[in-house]
Amino acid sequence: MIAVAGEALIDLIIDPADPADPAAQAGQARARPGGGPFNVARTVARLGQPSMFVGRLSGDRFGQLLRSSLEADGVQIAVPGQAAGPTTLAVVHLDLAGVPEYSFYLTGTAAAELDHQQARAALPAWPDALHVGSLGLVMEPIGASLASLTASAPEATLVMVDPNCRPAAIGSRPAYLSRLAGIVGRADVVKVSIEDLDYLSPGASVPAAAADLLRAGPSLVLVSDGPRPVRAYTSGEEVTVAVPEEEVVDTVGAGDALGGAFLSWWTAHRRTRADLQRGEEVRQAVEAAVQVSALTCTRSGADPPRAAELAGRPGWN
Repeated sequence: MIAVAGEALIDLIIDPADPADPAAQAGQARARPGGGPFNVARTVARLGQPSMFVGRLSGDRFGQLLRSSLEADGVQIAVPGQAAGPTTLAVVHLDLAGVPEYSFYLTGTAAAELDHQQARAALPAWPDALHVGSLGLVMEPIGASLASLTASAPEATLVMVDPNCRPAAIGSRPAYLSRLAGIVGRADVVKVSIEDLDYLSPGASVPAAAADLLRAGPSLVLVSDGPRPVRAYTSGEEVTVAVPEEEVVDTVGAGDALGGAFLSWWTAHRRTRADLQRGEEVRQAVEAAVQVSALTCTRSGADPPRAAELAGRPGWN
């Protein structure tokens, strides 16, 4: 079982204006289920692994959409009942290359309402892997709950954190970095983008920023960089894996798909925390994960592929 703890939200995706087609309508909003942990949980389930979402869902129409999306993919909803607040919203402005820019509506919303008692009760038995991160780290009480849950994870549980840093949503950078440091100290895998590293270690090179994270405790740092190769760092090795070329619609959810696919491959192949130091094992997992991430970019919004769509691709035979 892979448990994913954090936020679910609605991405309001705003289409860009196309200067080559003045008659095209721009600025239309499309509501799509999203949120980093929500996307990871769906990716895991679509790839055929048992998946559990540990987070709060509103009783409003958007909350019902999020709940039905999880259920349709076979994700276990671990926290019962409905949150009192409305569904959390992200407004996603796409440029003509499909690259998103985000703004958020977080205060008083459903995703924030996860408390530690609910989170811990959702895991009567600890899973094989636990994924935490994203906007949940900057809201309360969910932020404190994710930190506490991670600290409580037993040695046998592999922990991945994806900070998915959103500076516009971070009220206090020092407080955020302090919380993240505590979580990273227990994490086995940290998945970050180039933009995340620039926020966490301004001005540092990618290898230097990854080394800083490794010194904090993890065994592996995964670094995504848009269409450029994914880099995986251990204490003694750097693994580089090219990203397959695809017709990109947008990149929403691509990083979430990468992290979810890595965990899915790792647990499906019965790899352990100790195996994270084995470069060839890491390479195989990343090669499989980039296929999932690339296919996610070929469709609108965070819509990861199913296992059948990956037949014949590296790592998914």
